[in-house]
Amino acid sequence: MLPALIPAIPFFSACILMLWWKRINHTAVTVIACGSIALSSLVALIVAATVAGHDRLPLVQHVWQWLQVPGFTAGIDFRMDALSVVFTLVITIVGLLIHVYATGYMQEDEDYGRFFACMNLFVGSMLVLVMADNLLLLYLGWEGVGLCSYLLIGFWYKDPANGYAARKAFIVTRVGDTAMAIALFMLYQYTGTLNIPEILQQVGGLWTRGDGVITLIALLLLGGAVGKSAQLPLQTWLPDAMAGPTPVSALIHAATMVTAGVYLIARMHSVFELAPAAQTTTAVIGAATLVIAGFSALVQTDIKRVLAYSTISQIGYMFLALGCGAWSAAIFHFVTHAFFKALLFMGAGAVIVALHHEQDMFKMGGLRKLLPGVFWVFLIGSASLTAIPFVTAGFYSKDQIIWLSWSAAGGHTGYWLAGLLGALLTGMYTFRMVFLVFYGEVKTKVHRIPGSVMMMPLYILAFLSTVAGFIELPHTLGHVTLFSNWLQPVLPAVEILHESLAMEWLSQLISAVLALGGIWLAWCWVIQKPRGMTEFLSMPGQLWLQGFWRRGWDMDALYDALMVKPFVYLSDINSKDLIDKIYTGLAQLMEWCHNMMARTQSGVLRWYIMGVVLGAVAVLSVLIWRLYEV
Repeated sequence: MLPALIPAIPFFSACILMLWWKRINHTAVTVIACGSIALSSLVALIVAATVAGHDRLPLVQHVWQWLQVPGFTAGIDFRMDALSVVFTLVITIVGLLIHVYATGYMQEDEDYGRFFACMNLFVGSMLVLVMADNLLLLYLGWEGVGLCSYLLIGFWYKDPANGYAARKAFIVTRVGDTAMAIALFMLYQYTGTLNIPEILQQVGGLWTRGDGVITLIALLLLGGAVGKSAQLPLQTWLPDAMAGPTPVSALIHAATMVTAGVYLIARMHSVFELAPAAQTTTAVIGAATLVIAGFSALVQTDIKRVLAYSTISQIGYMFLALGCGAWSAAIFHFVTHAFFKALLFMGAGAVIVALHHEQDMFKMGGLRKLLPGVFWVFLIGSASLTAIPFVTAGFYSKDQIIWLSWSAAGGHTGYWLAGLLGALLTGMYTFRMVFLVFYGEVKTKVHRIPGSVMMMPLYILAFLSTVAGFIELPHTLGHVTLFSNWLQPVLPAVEILHESLAMEWLSQLISAVLALGGIWLAWCWVIQKPRGMTEFLSMPGQLWLQGFWRRGWDMDALYDALMVKPFVYLSDINSKDLIDKIYTGLAQLMEWCHNMMARTQSGVLRWYIMGVVLGAVAVLSVLIWRLYEV
């Protein structure tokens, strides 16, 4: 029963907190919320060791039969293999660190218990998603994390803007979820099952490479992944999702939920391998997204929105790797990204708390000396995000993707150039943020120094953001590929078309130079020549371009013009059609009946007595008539 306990424990604690969060104190909430995730992490480690001890053979547990109708069965079945072990460990361990951090961040919130109830519900749903043995159970977890995202983005619901952001995230991701649901119907129609291993085994015999049906199914699955992982063209919800508390941004919108699309594509890799058009589309979407989001991050003023666009860009790298057939490289970057992006969001949260909830970077500055602990961990996370060579985890995962985007079978020179441009932009927007927040003059007084409860998870993540890259050293550094070997039973090895040690070194050198060049440009921009840069950015063309990038390339305005406004216009025209009149008339009839019945309640006793007498006479008359007929 061990695999089933991993999601069951967070679900159980969420139920307890939902029922009694108003009746128990903060200490009890903390023990229940954090203790359950710690226990789930411990069980996940035991299960991971079991899988490793059995030569990475999958561990499948049938809990109970969920649905059983003629021609279809679906069970609550959990599958722990090499891929689900990786995701489960990241979700539980990073989730535990964020829960501990949140106890300090949210300690003054009046809805402290409700917050942790939603957080634990999310962790349970995410675990169901990555552990499911069939696509129907996976879809249940998929929708569960969408619900929790809605609840947590709009957690501070008294502000209408937060409610709008929550609704936007829910509606935009539903577009992708609908496409995914259609894909599940099609898979069942052709395979007769939604069991994942059976589908992956059957698709090769049902379709040939490039067949139209399998290509359509893969594109629909990609639609679901694009929505949940905030990739083009459904990326607009994620920056607005920063309305939620910072621990939510760290857990849901950086480390776990937004990578669900990466998991889905990797899990259904056999489908995508038979659909080269869909796989190419995945790579193109990833390459375009990482560049577009990088430019948007470059001009943001809100520290959390910089990190939001950075998340979109880094997931673009993962999609690029998946599209090129570098399956394990995408998952490896997911692991390192979970560490350093959770660290950055939590570091940003520490800054926000210290400055009394100030998020504008241009109102910060000089915090390097006032918050030295936060500065160093934030610098480590920024270095890993920028992929500083050899000493950061981000270097080993991101540079691997950049190299494979050219050398892999599905690679292309255009993908490689996009990856390199993304490296330059990452260095620029990341250290622009660092210099604005931690260097220069102090512009806002520090109101609160983050305590040890908030800082300890940051130190642990800073360590992981540094050393995690060594589990997958590049070929040029000794042919040690521990992570790829771990995933080998589940994901196919990448097919290299251009095996060249010199070219791999050259690619890494160019990437490193561009990343360091981005840092130098940010230094010139913010520290060395801020006046000249301000004058340059104040030019009319530059002002328009900044606004265009800051608004996310006006994608929201485009959707409003193409879909929202026409839909509202047609709805207004169609608001008094025949169907509406039927329901309006029915409502008016019910209202008339209600008013007539209400008039009988006059309060005069003799009328009530007369009504009783008339009713009795009517009943007796019917009875006498029936007896006379007999």
